[in-house]
Parts: sequence; C-alpha cells; structure tokens
Amino acid sequence: MVDALNVTINAVMISALYALVAIGFTLIFGVGGVLNLAHGANITIGAFTAFYVTTAVGLGIWAGAVAALLVAGLFSAALYAGMIRWVQDEPITVMILTLVASIAVEQFFLVLEGTQPKALPSLLSGQLSLAGNTVQANQALAFLLSWVLIGLLVAGVHYTRTGKAVLATSMSTKGAALVGIESDRMYLYTWLLAGMLAGIAGVFLGSFRTATYTMGRGPLILSFSIVVLGGIGSIRGSVVGAYLIGFLEVFTVSYVDSSLSGLASLVVLVGVLLFKPEGLFGRELAEA
Repeated sequence: MVDALNVTINAVMISALYALVAIGFTLIFGVGGVLNLAHGANITIGAFTAFYVTTAVGLGIWAGAVAALLVAGLFSAALYAGMIRWVQDEPITVMILTLVASIAVEQFFLVLEGTQPKALPSLLSGQLSLAGNTVQANQALAFLLSWVLIGLLVAGVHYTRTGKAVLATSMSTKGAALVGIESDRMYLYTWLLAGMLAGIAGVFLGSFRTATYTMGRGPLILSFSIVVLGGIGSIRGSVVGAYLIGFLEVFTVSYVDSSLSGLASLVVLVGVLLFKPEGLFGRELAEA
C-alpha cells in the first residue's frame, strides 16, 4: 500500500518545480502574446550546462546552477532578439520557429551525448525526516529555492519599476509606448527571465532525476496544461494550476498506473478548453 502522506509530500515538492517552469511559459504569453515552444529546451540547456560545469570544468554543482541560469537565460534572450523579435506579430510563425529551435537543441545534445542519461550531483546531500517520512534533502532544498524564486518574481513584477513596465506592456503596447516604455526591451526581459527560471528548474530536475536530451518535453506539455488551467497570462493561476496538475500526476502514477503519466494532465487540458477556456483566473497579467 502506497503511503498517502509520502505521496502528498512528493506532490507538493514536484509541483513547486512545475510552477517555476509554467510561470516562465505564461510570462512570455502574458506579455508578448506568443507561445514559446522552445521553453522546454531551456530546461535541457540548464541541466546539461550544470553537468558540463561539474564534470568537464570540475566546479561544484552550485557553480553549475549559476551557469545554468545564465546560459539558459541568454539562449532564450538570443532566440527572441535573433528571430522572434522580427516575427512576433505572427503567432503561428513564432510557434514554428520555437519548435524548430527546440528540436535543434535536442538534436545537439543527442549528437553530443547520445541517449544515455546523465546524473547531476545533489545540491544538498542527506535526508530529512518529515512526519515520519524520509525526504531527500536535495528535493526539499529544490522546493524551497523554487518558492524563493517565485516570491522574488512576484515581488519584482508588482513592486519594481521594470516590473510595472512589464505589466504596462502586457496591458497595451501602444499605451506603454506613449509613456516612454520600450516594448521590445520588456519582451526581451521576459524571455531572459523565463529562460533563467527554466534553466534552474532543469538543474533541480536533473539533480534528483537525470538529464537527458528529451527532458524538456514532459515539463513543456505540463506547462500547457498548467497555464490553460490557471489562465494563460496569470502568474497566480500558474502556481495554483501547477499544484493541481502536480497532485493529479503524482496520485495517478502512485495509485492508478505509472504508464498513465502525462495522460491525466492532457485530459484536464481538453476539459478546460471545452468548458472553461479562460481558466481559473483568466488573463491576469493583462488585467493587473
């Protein structure tokens, strides 16, 4: 019999990572109105960057985490500045270009490393006891750091000058331009930030699972379900949606069948699109 408390603890922890990934995904849509299908590739880039820093360069996992943040963020920013900026008014073209970029990243790591999973060192070794259940200290730390990053993001969006400029751009590009806000710069900031969040999430995932060239696919699909459920463009909705989807995924795998992983979230995605397409909180960024 699966321990219900242990399953709940696992769901709480993994959902924080889902929220971290989904917030970056919804930021780009909420501000720029486009879907970034290369968002999952940032997860892969982050994980492999940390892997190379710890193995090839010989530095610790914390140095790898910082490098992952920077490299994934810069890749995302370069993708926007180099390609997306010129076609951002054509959503279909943006989806195709970001999909091609995602496939290119996967093929790059496939050629470089093959299909063999790569293990990342733990950010924190040891175990913790929580209500009589054993929890890996690495997972607990990833959970805490995810919430620290989410908190900093929310505070930055609502209480800093740049954050308020991002909000203004999400409401109206023309209105923001009238008060001197450069929309292209705000879009660049959101792509950079989203890439950084996905990159560090890749390190977290790789440190208590493994890094593979396809590791970004699952989180990308889950991000679709999460942001649609929470409301596309809603940061609050992404967090709530991440926990709902996270619990559904973990409980389905634990109590029903592990082969159904991913199916439950797709069922939720279809159901929300059919019966409540605006999601739980609507397009919050545009309404802030």
